[in-house]
Amino acid sequence: MNTQRPKLNAERMARLVEISRVLNATTNLDHLLYRIITEAADLTNAEAASILLLDPKTQQLHFKASSNEVPPELANMTVSLDSSIAGAILTENKPMYIQDVSKDPRWNQNVDNTIAFRTRSILGVPMHNVAQAPVGVLEALNKKGGGDFSIQDFETLSILADIAGVAVEQARLFNELQQANAELNELDQLKTDFIAIASHELRTPLSVILGYVSFLRDEAGPEMTAQFDNVLQAAVHLRALIQDMLNLRYVDAGTAALTRQKVDLVSLVQEMNLERDETAVAKNQTVHVTLPDQELLVLVDQDMMEVIIGNLLNNAVKFSPKDGRIEVKVQRQGREAWFRIKDNGVGIPEDQLERIFKRFYQVESPLRRQHEGMGLGLSIAKELVELHGGRIWAESSNREGSEFIIALRLELPPTGLL
Repeated sequence: MNTQRPKLNAERMARLVEISRVLNATTNLDHLLYRIITEAADLTNAEAASILLLDPKTQQLHFKASSNEVPPELANMTVSLDSSIAGAILTENKPMYIQDVSKDPRWNQNVDNTIAFRTRSILGVPMHNVAQAPVGVLEALNKKGGGDFSIQDFETLSILADIAGVAVEQARLFNELQQANAELNELDQLKTDFIAIASHELRTPLSVILGYVSFLRDEAGPEMTAQFDNVLQAAVHLRALIQDMLNLRYVDAGTAALTRQKVDLVSLVQEMNLERDETAVAKNQTVHVTLPDQELLVLVDQDMMEVIIGNLLNNAVKFSPKDGRIEVKVQRQGREAWFRIKDNGVGIPEDQLERIFKRFYQVESPLRRQHEGMGLGLSIAKELVELHGGRIWAESSNREGSEFIIALRLELPPTGLL
């Protein structure tokens, strides 16, 4: 092998460093392989270069790239590990220099015939992944001018092969991650669609049941009222669970699901008719609503605001005792509109006031809890309020009930100078 001037070593190393930077930033496997073979042929002054990668399932090598145009039949051609030069390089995990392939029984002439290329000599090195396991072979074919590959060519190709092996593995992992994410997104969409369809199909018959049970309860005598109350409360509880599942769609969709418009918060609360909530009626609770005389315009998604207020009301009804009282108030606070709802339940310990807004969190122990539910209502309310750029928090004096406050920015007319 011929030797090169020492100055060229530094030049090659600087170029290999730059190649490493570029390759490790490339996630498209085809572009990556093409860049590797182009650099390999150029750095070793070879007529051509090629890459064969190991299929971990079949334990066979496959041509993946060549500086010559690779026909489809070559890309599908398998190379045995047992009876090929590339297979020997991989299995023995060491570089090989075949100066005259025509004298090597492992040489397969079919490859040359397929790509219309005449191979005279091969300098091949194994490619390694991060764990230093061989994953493929990088080959330089025929030194230009008919000379021999040098020791420096061997060193250059070995370094490039290791850089390439790690880069190829990273590109594969990136592609697998993209595929996994796509599958997860598809499964998530299927889950969302299933919940939406199932919830919709359940809501219609449940509304019929609620209406009919309420009618029978009003018509029944005292001895049957308690039994109808139990049925009504169970149906109301089931409706709340279904509504929670539906509401998760809004949260998961994020800001993309927002359809903002100017809404008068006072009129919105008034139209929701909270005083006649079926769940409160079933527990003989009183819902008292206090509204200001002037309108309070906020830029919100009206459907989402109804979900937020509905969830807070359901929470107040759940934790207020039978025959209890719930206070609802809308007011202006500076440049904000505040919605407040206060129950007269058991209250919330001070150290739990932030945690109650986490998904599936329950203040009560799961083994001893008295109030049903999945722990989603408050978390959904918080996430939807924050999607609107608002704030929500809770205040409580333990044993004296809890109050939840929503603050939303008012849409005020511009103030001009006179």
